[in-house]
Amino acid sequence: MTSYTLERSSTAADLARNCAERVAALIDLALDQRDRAHIALSGGTTPAAAYRLLNQEHLPWNRVDVVLGDERWVPPTDPSSNARMLRETLLAEGGPGAAARFHPVPTELESPAASVEAFERYVRDLCPGDPPIFDVMLLGLGEDGHTASLFPGTAATQERHRLATIGAGKGLERISLTAPVLSAARQVIVLVSGAGKRQALQRLLDPNESAERTPAKLVQPQSPVLVLADLDATEGL
Repeated sequence: MTSYTLERSSTAADLARNCAERVAALIDLALDQRDRAHIALSGGTTPAAAYRLLNQEHLPWNRVDVVLGDERWVPPTDPSSNARMLRETLLAEGGPGAAARFHPVPTELESPAASVEAFERYVRDLCPGDPPIFDVMLLGLGEDGHTASLFPGTAATQERHRLATIGAGKGLERISLTAPVLSAARQVIVLVSGAGKRQALQRLLDPNESAERTPAKLVQPQSPVLVLADLDATEGL
């Protein structure tokens, strides 16, 4: 059974700082042990502040490979693109993080299916292991219990053989790593902020909760999942 380690931060700013420091330390550890570090990051608004801080960390970023755990199937210049958000935060020019090697989901292809095929090839070539093993898997948690683009009641939650799949949520097609890849990471971090996520967080931490209702429960790594949350999200826990 998956275990969870919950760390509370007083404010959203403290949460961002804690997240950036945690990810930086894990990158440092990975680079002590291997030639390159491989990290998969979440999109969305919650981690953007953490990525801006992480951009300022003085690490050997030229030895770090960055992918997204999921991406909306939109052009890379679209305001809702997670790749665009990363380029404006973690990878922004002027900070050390800009030296990282970014491998965006190729959403400019002719169809989501073609994007899935190409993204799978990237991930398989990038990371060793079957499924590929990321050093850090930073995930978010939706109010409905989804993580990456594994939304309740969708076919993406059932995929066990492929590395990536087509997800659907909030009116957009998406490309997502699958549950086996999310679970294979050396360290999974779930970042949760705001009172709107409180119920979803309670369900995630409930050992009796079903993965059908809360797909974030599908992420089952060997090591404990580190949950970083602010006080608004953890009130009553």
